[in-house]
Amino acid sequence: MTYSVCISPLIKVPASGTCLVLLAGLLCLFQTQAYSQNVKKVDTLIKGAWVFDGSGKDSVRLDVGITGDRITYLEPAGKKVPKAKKTIAANGYYLAPGFIDPHTHVAADLSHPERKSNLAYLMQGVTTVFEGNDGSGPMPIGSTLAEWEQKGIGTNAGLFVGHGSVRKEVLGEKDVQPTPAQLDKMKKLVAEAMEQGAYGISTGLFYAPGSFARQSEVVELSKVAAAYGGIYDTHLRDESTYNIGLMNSIKETLEIGEAAGIPVHISHIKALGADVWGKSPEVIQMIEAAQQRGLRVTANQYPYLASRTNLIAAVVPRWAEDGGVKAMFARFDDASLADSLRNGIRDNIRRRGGPASLVLSTDNTTLNGKSLEKVAQEWQLDPVEAVFKVLRTDQKVRVVSFNMTEEDLLRFMKQPWVMTGSDGTPGHPRKYGSFTRKLKEYAIDHHHISMANAIHSSTGLTAQTLGIQGRGLVKKGYYADLILFQPQNLKDFATYEEPSNLASGMDYVFVNGVVAVENGKATGALAGKALKHKK
Repeated sequence: MTYSVCISPLIKVPASGTCLVLLAGLLCLFQTQAYSQNVKKVDTLIKGAWVFDGSGKDSVRLDVGITGDRITYLEPAGKKVPKAKKTIAANGYYLAPGFIDPHTHVAADLSHPERKSNLAYLMQGVTTVFEGNDGSGPMPIGSTLAEWEQKGIGTNAGLFVGHGSVRKEVLGEKDVQPTPAQLDKMKKLVAEAMEQGAYGISTGLFYAPGSFARQSEVVELSKVAAAYGGIYDTHLRDESTYNIGLMNSIKETLEIGEAAGIPVHISHIKALGADVWGKSPEVIQMIEAAQQRGLRVTANQYPYLASRTNLIAAVVPRWAEDGGVKAMFARFDDASLADSLRNGIRDNIRRRGGPASLVLSTDNTTLNGKSLEKVAQEWQLDPVEAVFKVLRTDQKVRVVSFNMTEEDLLRFMKQPWVMTGSDGTPGHPRKYGSFTRKLKEYAIDHHHISMANAIHSSTGLTAQTLGIQGRGLVKKGYYADLILFQPQNLKDFATYEEPSNLASGMDYVFVNGVVAVENGKATGALAGKALKHKK
């Protein structure tokens, strides 16, 4: 089947070319009409849905046809429709592109034989996820993508090359700076990852070992990703007042983008902790100033007021991690460092809202779900001493901390350059509910944003930002990643107490034209593709 390619009538040309542009527009319209009329058969026909096409426009009632893995028919409802093997009557339903999550932590799920269907995301209507965020991800990129393609995955998936992973491979976990030869080796690893299909480079400058990197190092590696048309995705060095501060971290990110000539994307943008509450207008102003200078700047955000990270990253000073976890525990026992270490932990607990705001998340049933304050009381210890004991019990323990305000969250959400991203990890409801919650809580129930905006910020905006070809819009010739739902039936069931409850309300989810969810139930299809970035 041949797909027509149309020249946009919105292309800017000199006045003398006006007639040419009008002619191109008329030709485009003629080709589109002829294309639809020539479609005689489709595999699936969705009739009469209110279609939000992912561009930010309001809904239009259309009939949509799918053939193979593509959208092949798209016309106003009520016209003579092509024959179909399967027809879905969709009066009263919303149809939209499948959601795209630019920031997840599901690599282990996608590689697991029992979890590779990615149900946590499919049931929210997410059809594409990205991994390798926060500077951490699988390497080499190519072998991971090949494995997913060969063994099957439930959603599409793409990868970033993690700066922290690259740094660890070349420099280990120590607080050191690369020699010119080592930097060249790191640049080579980034280039190899980009050639294998990475969509850009990600950093986690808040986390060790990425936190040990100087800005100049990040710029040089980002230049490599930029040469391949990739983006710079970052967890800021500081979202609060841990080290250089929120505003300086934003400044650093913008400087990296401008010096490397690369679009920047701030992952899970927020003002974290009482020290920076209310700073969102300043952050927005700084970003918009950079946009006016010509830098492409975007961000993603999850719709919750609590974050989740490992306890070490949350409260232990980063200098104590120099050399890795084993070296950190040795510092715990070093009497000469006792005061500095304890004062640093105490101040970080304060930044996170105090011990009552830090809820432990772990497989250890005696600790899971308890606040640091409660654990300290049960053990009859100071909260700082309780941190030491908790980490000796379980060094991988994570913490949910309630450290954001609704006002800051809403200001960021309403920006046209902020998209939805779950940062999904086990133990936090955002993995199972972010996209459903945003539609239900912020668009449908409280009208903070429009439905068209909520969908655009989860589809078209994300595809455009990451450079995902053929996805993110309901458009003829695009891949048939589609969701069909009735808005009143959407419900996110994941809570902080029960974070792994699946969302509901998605009646149909199509992944590359294959039904992955039908009548609200997963089919078990593994129709996802391993996506590779193309310059």
